[in-house]
Amino acid sequence: MGIGGSIFLLALGAILAFAVNAEISGLDINVVGYVLMLAGLVGLIVTVWFWNSRRRTVVQQSQPVIRSDGRVVDEVRTVRREDPPPPPGYGA
Repeated sequence: MGIGGSIFLLALGAILAFAVNAEISGLDINVVGYVLMLAGLVGLIVTVWFWNSRRRTVVQQSQPVIRSDGRVVDEVRTVRREDPPPPPGYGA
């Protein structure tokens, strides 16, 4: 579910919870609205978290290192860094 689907569930849930006064036997429309709003909020949080985690770049650097016993080994370092923000006017 993306941001659009989450916003749709939030809006539909708010309409059912706050604007509809219909009664159906065995079903409470207000509770259905609250459940849809909760599902939309959870979907929105998960989508934003997923997008944020994809923006990180992992850089691996490998370089030879001479140990104290004379052996040469490759040392690998993994560095996480944030991507720089796009320049002003990008995509406009």
